[in-house]
Parts: sequence; C-alpha cells; structure tokens
Amino acid sequence: MTLFDTDLPTTVQLGSSGVTVGDVIAVARHDAGVELTGEAREHVATVRRHIDELAASDVPAYGISTGFGALANKHIPLEKRTRLQKSLVRSHAAGTGPTVDREVVRALMFLRAKTLASGHTGIRVETLETMLAVLNAGITPVVHEFGSLGCSGDLAPLAHCALVLMGEGRAVGPDGTERPVPELLAEAGIEPVILAEKEGLALINGTDGMLGQLIMALADLQNLLTAADITAAFSVEGLLGTDRVFVPELHEPLRPHPSQKYAAANMLKVLEGSGIVASHRVGDNRVQDAYSLRCAPQVAGGSRDTAAYALNVAQQELAAAVDNPVVLDDGTVSSNGNFHGAPVAYVLDFMAIPIADLASMSERRTDRMLDPARSHGLPPFLAEDPGTDSGLMIAQYTQAGLVSDMKRLAVPASVDSIPSSAMQEDHVSMGWHAARKLRQAVLNLRRVLAIELLTSTRAIALRAPLEPGAAASAVIADLDGRVGAPGEDRFMAPEIEAAEEYVASGRLVRTVESAVGPLN
Repeated sequence: MTLFDTDLPTTVQLGSSGVTVGDVIAVARHDAGVELTGEAREHVATVRRHIDELAASDVPAYGISTGFGALANKHIPLEKRTRLQKSLVRSHAAGTGPTVDREVVRALMFLRAKTLASGHTGIRVETLETMLAVLNAGITPVVHEFGSLGCSGDLAPLAHCALVLMGEGRAVGPDGTERPVPELLAEAGIEPVILAEKEGLALINGTDGMLGQLIMALADLQNLLTAADITAAFSVEGLLGTDRVFVPELHEPLRPHPSQKYAAANMLKVLEGSGIVASHRVGDNRVQDAYSLRCAPQVAGGSRDTAAYALNVAQQELAAAVDNPVVLDDGTVSSNGNFHGAPVAYVLDFMAIPIADLASMSERRTDRMLDPARSHGLPPFLAEDPGTDSGLMIAQYTQAGLVSDMKRLAVPASVDSIPSSAMQEDHVSMGWHAARKLRQAVLNLRRVLAIELLTSTRAIALRAPLEPGAAASAVIADLDGRVGAPGEDRFMAPEIEAAEEYVASGRLVRTVESAVGPLN
C-alpha cells in the first residue's frame, strides 16, 4: 500500500514551503539534516521584534509578561522574566516512566522546529538554530512515556527537549550513550541558550509528539498492510481456499470502497499460478470458505481507507502552526485553542480499531490451519509427530495474546479527560496516550503477521507434492535458513523473531513483488 513517497530527502529545508510526511520520516528515522532557509530566518527575526515590543510594554501579554495556565493573571516584572522562562521549562519537564524511542523524540523536535520556523511563535532565530543544531548533532533528549495530556501541547515531552537546549536535563549522544548535557553540547560546539520572553512557552506548546507518532505509525503500516494481504493469501493457499472471491468483478463494481479492490487484487496476484489452489477447483464439495479467508479484502480494504484518512489529518496538522499565544501576520499576539490535540487524537484512536480487527482475522486463519477438523488434511498443529510434537500450538497462543492486547489498545483514549491546572485546562485530548497505544498496536500487528507467515508457509510446504504459486515459492526459499522447514519441535522464539524482522524490514513484500510484480 502506498500512502506516501518513500524516496526520502537527505536534507530538509524549513521555510515557507512547509514540510511533508516524508520529511518527518527522513529526519526522525534516517537522521536527515535540517536547515533554516534565509527567508524563514528573516521572517522569524521580524516577528520576534513584535514580541520584544510587547515585552517592553506595560500591557500584560500571556506568556510574555504573565504566568501560565491558572496563573495567567499574575504579572511578572521585567527582572524576573528570564527566570520565568527557565522555571516554566524546568517545572514542566515532569515526565516519568519508560523512555520513548529515539525516532519519536527526533520527530517531536523536528515538528516543533517546523512550527517555530513558521514565524507565528515569536521565537528568536538563535534559539531555533540551537534546536536544529541539537537535532543535526544527533543529540537526543531523554523523554518519558507519561507526562502529556495532549492539550496545551505535549507539554512534558517538549519541556524535556527544551531543557537540553538550556544545557540541562538528560540526553544521549549519537552513539546512544547517555552523558551530561553540557558535555554533549560542548562536544558539538553548541552554546546553551538563555531563554527570553515567550520562548519557553513556544518550545513546549504543540501537538508535535502525537503527530510525530501518528506519522511513524502510518509509515510502518504502509508496509504492514501490504504484508497482511500476502499472509492472508498464503493462508488461503495453505487451507485449500479459493481465489475466485478476489476477482475484480466482485469488488469495485459491487462495493466501491476505495481500497477493497486493491487488497483483493493483491491477494489474487499472490495466488496466481498456484498449483495448490488449482488442485481443488474440480471435485471440491465446499461451497464457500470461512469468513477469515473470504472476507479478507473487506477488512484489509477498510484498514487501508482508515489509514488514508489518518494521513489526510496528519498532513493538515503538518500545515498548522500550533502555539498559544500566536503571532498573527499583522503582528497581533492572540490567545487561541489550537494546541488542543483532539483532531489528531481521534485518528490515533480510530487507526487502532481496524488494525486490531486485521490482526484478529489473521489469528483466526492461523488457528484454522492448526486445527485438523478445519484444516482440510493438515496434521494437528502442523506437528511432525502430533502428541510427541506440539508444532505451532503455542505460537498461536502468543498470537492470541497479542490480539487480545490489541483489542484493549483499541479502546479510545480521546473520550477520556482529566481536568488540570486548577480547572483552567478543564478538557484535554489524551492524544499522547492514543499515540503511545497505537505505536504498541502496530508493533503487535507486525508480530501477529509474522506468526501467520510462519504458519501459512509451513502449511503450504506440507501440501507437497502440490506446488504453490510463485509468490509463496519465493518466500519459502528466501526464508530458508531464517526459519526451519517442517520437522521436529525446536526453539520457536528465535524463528518468530526472524519472521518478524523479515516482515518489518519490508523483505517479505519485496520478495513477493520480485516474483509476481508490484503490489498495491
């Protein structure tokens, strides 16, 4: 499934043209460099002058000469404003729990820099340049899993990043080793910043964490949704199913959801030329295959359509400049509610539902292949010597546990809200939590598909002397040495891990495409 171009840049320019989903992936996952255009640098400097004028004025301005949140009505005198910004960042860097992945932190920082470069936050050029220098040096702030409510921005995660710009907090270097922040900055030739008026707020008030994780999840799903079509087709082959339910005339003309036809076409192509499928076209007394086989394109198509909708929301959010207050084009500084993460939180929750269903259907196919009452001639649990050997019995248990976890992860976070800041922030999105659970759900889906791949390829091998199609033949040959052929019981965990890596790396899709041509 192609959601977006995978030809990623090695350097990303921050300026008036905005950024793409591919830019985020390039910086977060592949360490692409980030540069500020001359036009953007000039614009940011011009906007900053408006903030300096407000800072010198007697008129209170939120985030410039006042406290924050429920303390917004408290005026801060000029001599305390540097301390105000430091205090904001230090107090808001209050995360706890496991640390989040490096790529998430890099996406978080890059997306914040994107908004800072828009000229709507009032940041100073030197502060923005420091953030880009930290990114380009491969220094990664330590960010914790808990701390954001997805409203007023991803405050705690972004504050942990801002703290590093000040020469404080915790961070790891390019080699992944945690070292003192002053040491890391000095080694990279980066001078810590002393934050001026409005800058602390500008650095922490955005939906960048949840948006970055949505984009990372969609990048993973681009590969996994195609992989799901492949493993489903292999299960059809292993279970002596029919490929006739995937022909084009049964899909777009009759039920024109955009992606159902693509999933069906993929499955039909993967099964092309299968001697196993051909073997039972005549004399087979079954009228219809089980739903988990016959309805695979409908579930996979719905998952793809949901991912396309989620991508549209991500692209809209990429075009946003999320901060509070913002500096408008005429220089007016205005409070707003654009930091509320609801639009992103909804699709993060939404995406977890269809992929849980996709995994559930995958698990049902696996179970069917292991059950001699439903597998049409396969040995129990695909075991060499059933009874003495257990075959893939417990691999299916593992798959069932993953699916059960995904069902819990599909329960929405965005319907929850716990008021904060003395009831000033009385409704929050919980978008960061929706993002964290979607990331876990995507990882679970990858593992579920890996177990279906192991099961279906073993089932196909056990159909010998019947020959599979070119796709399955290519994958079975390519897996040789990574996972074992059918035989006596052996240590299964390494084989599951190898199959997962095979799926995650995109090699499964590439191997199939090398055999049958491009898939959707």
